[in-house]
Amino acid sequence: MKAVCEIGLISDTHGLLRPEAIVALEGCDVILHAGDVEGSLIIETLAQFAPTFAVGGNCDVEETFPDYFTAEYGGKKLLMFHGHLPFDEHQFKPDIVITGHSHIPLIEQDENILRINPGSAGPKRFKLPVTVARLTISSGTSVARIITLNI
Repeated sequence: MKAVCEIGLISDTHGLLRPEAIVALEGCDVILHAGDVEGSLIIETLAQFAPTFAVGGNCDVEETFPDYFTAEYGGKKLLMFHGHLPFDEHQFKPDIVITGHSHIPLIEQDENILRINPGSAGPKRFKLPVTVARLTISSGTSVARIITLNI
């Protein structure tokens, strides 16, 4: 197992994979897409750079992405779902929860759970920034950061 695990987080691409998002996620060990992909070609493209996993969002009507994704990286239990439907996350006892849907980037420590929403990397919406996130897990510590894309 690697001493440091670098996880790229992206969401709400809505059919648009920006080159700036690919650059921001470069060098990640794995990429997680938190839904509203709207095109399997986006996942295929991201998978050229790192193993990529995605969940379905409310706009992913033609794709067959799972409702949620769980994994363990660096000793941390990770749970990802889009966030548009009620979800019983406590049954998974996660250390980290990743969601999308709101298009609003967020990093928040909620008691023992680190909550991350990478925001939206797709078409610009209202006055919200276009963002992705990176999560670094090292020696049992999780640090996330939002990356605003210069578009």
